[in-house]
Amino acid sequence: MQFGLFSVGDVTPDPTNRTTPSEHDRIKAMIAIALKAEEVGLDVFATGEHHNPPFVPSSPTTMLGYIAARTERLLLSTATTLITTSDPVKIAEDFAMLQHVADGRVDLMLGRGNTGPVYPWFGQDIRNGIQLAIENYALLHQLWREENVDWKGRFRTPLQSFTSTPRPLDDVPPFVWHGSIRSPEIAEQAAYYGDGFFANHIFWPKEHTQRMIALYRERFAHYGHGTAEQAIVGLGGQVFMRKNSQDAVREFRPYFDEAPVYGHGPSLEEFTRETPLTVGSPQQVIDRTLGFREYVGDYQRQLFLMDHAGLPLKTVLEQLDLLGEEVVPVLRKEFAKNRPADVPDAPTHESLVAAAAAEADEVAA
Repeated sequence: MQFGLFSVGDVTPDPTNRTTPSEHDRIKAMIAIALKAEEVGLDVFATGEHHNPPFVPSSPTTMLGYIAARTERLLLSTATTLITTSDPVKIAEDFAMLQHVADGRVDLMLGRGNTGPVYPWFGQDIRNGIQLAIENYALLHQLWREENVDWKGRFRTPLQSFTSTPRPLDDVPPFVWHGSIRSPEIAEQAAYYGDGFFANHIFWPKEHTQRMIALYRERFAHYGHGTAEQAIVGLGGQVFMRKNSQDAVREFRPYFDEAPVYGHGPSLEEFTRETPLTVGSPQQVIDRTLGFREYVGDYQRQLFLMDHAGLPLKTVLEQLDLLGEEVVPVLRKEFAKNRPADVPDAPTHESLVAAAAAEADEVAA
């Protein structure tokens, strides 16, 4: 099972002192957080893609390429790549290039995005969001698997004998997760292709996440990719920790109360009760996270959101020390207990290359 971080890259004032980092400082902080993730033994760092203030990560592959050069084993991903407003040809080329730069330590999460004005900025209509996600991914999937592509669709100009370059490393495309908060159509899309499904899991009650993942698992089996239990599932999560749970609540409360996403709404206590947000001790984070398996089954990837709402870089790095030293080692051990042998591990480039070679041998035989 993989553990890591995902960042939305918000530039938010610190409510305790009213200071706001510059865009430069926030970008550098995200890089520092990724490097720290590898240092403390995490597996994955994923950056969002946004094209509007107060967010800075408009070019994920640029940032991830730099992080690739500064790390050795960290798997680099996105959370999410906007399949609706980004040209699938450019996605195909950018992530294949990143694959080569990072020696295969790359996958990506595709999503529709939740910022309405972005659609017209990139020449699209938000009312076509689902159709764009379906059509654009069909093209991206084809571009990575065929060298000469003839294609015609509704939302972009046709392609004739087009070859996306560079070709995927070892002729194996990056693994794709389809990320969603609320859209069953995206769960269906992930299942159809046999790709991974990543449930955001930070805003909604557990019952909603349970229904979405149950749908994905059922449809994954329906399309013949394996049993429902063998579907590839990822979850998000939000945590804030201190050794003492009361200290964690006291310190995080002003950040929660004024956060752009959920501030000025339900109380911290209400939000932690009704959603997976965990604010407390490392043991509370362990217990809450282990509980996810009770309603989604055995899964492959757990990413935490920890650098948001104006939290200072120093505080986030302290959180990562706790995560790496006290939380993730226990989660690895406990999640491995009673895990059925036929539940697959999270895909990596190496495992996908091996599977492609085995499939080729089987066809040849």
